[in-house]
Amino acid sequence: MANITASDVKELREMTGCGMMDCKRALVEADGNRDEAVKILREKGLAKAAKKAGRIAAEGIVKAKVNGTNGVIVEINCETDFCAKSDKFLELVETITDTILANDVADVEALKNCTIAGGAQTVSEYMTEKIATIGENMNIRRFTKMNGTLVPYMHDGGRLGTLVKLDTDKPEDATVLACGKNVALQITALNAQYVSQADIPADVIANEKEVQLGLVKTENAQSAKPKPENVLEKIVEGRLRKYYEEVCLLDQKYFKDDTMTIAKYVESEAKAAGASIKVDSFVRYERGEGIEKKQDDFASEVAAMAKG
Repeated sequence: MANITASDVKELREMTGCGMMDCKRALVEADGNRDEAVKILREKGLAKAAKKAGRIAAEGIVKAKVNGTNGVIVEINCETDFCAKSDKFLELVETITDTILANDVADVEALKNCTIAGGAQTVSEYMTEKIATIGENMNIRRFTKMNGTLVPYMHDGGRLGTLVKLDTDKPEDATVLACGKNVALQITALNAQYVSQADIPADVIANEKEVQLGLVKTENAQSAKPKPENVLEKIVEGRLRKYYEEVCLLDQKYFKDDTMTIAKYVESEAKAAGASIKVDSFVRYERGEGIEKKQDDFASEVAAMAKG
């Protein structure tokens, strides 16, 4: 049997919003496996979905930029919001973004050896100098390069950013690009995970179906009028359709007109432009997602609260 610590319980509580004892029981049942514990809580109807583990502490900017048929979305972090809004940091972000666009690099480690755009230093040397000058630790966390008909979008001062790739026969058409911009807005606002149902891995669908079936069976067992098995299967199918509407871009309701899906919106814009338009792929970054603050021991936190 796994040793379940107070920190484990706290982490699961923050992920799911469930009570401490429910989290502890789920962890015990899952033999300490956090992902399995989340699944158990969802099947029991105690957690609708897993939240991100830990609170986001990182500041900085997500930048999306396109130059012709080349594009990049990059996240660069710093320690404070004050730094993130400063001219020096914004200049650094622009320089790094242009450097990525100008070089054939696939990851941050390779980028560090590149010469910065408009300068003679390597990216590594440039970052070291700027950290000393600005007085904060800064980090090029990640980037994704794309090629083709690309549409960038940034929101809330670089807190969120999206880069969309379209497959179209009219890459410079104003209607096509406006469609791409609205699709990027949709992704940024509603956080689609996949373009279509066909893009969802089979194991993800199987897991979601298992979770929903467990949840439906739990609800049915507690019902005064239990439903037969074939009805439960139809309920699960309905919930899976709802799941697709949440995570698949083309199945989502268009944010400017909820009488149509994004698939229908793109189809209507293609007709208006006399063009073919297909959403090929996209990348969405949220500043600091997945970066956690240092957390105190949960038992110590409770003890401190008790002391007032």
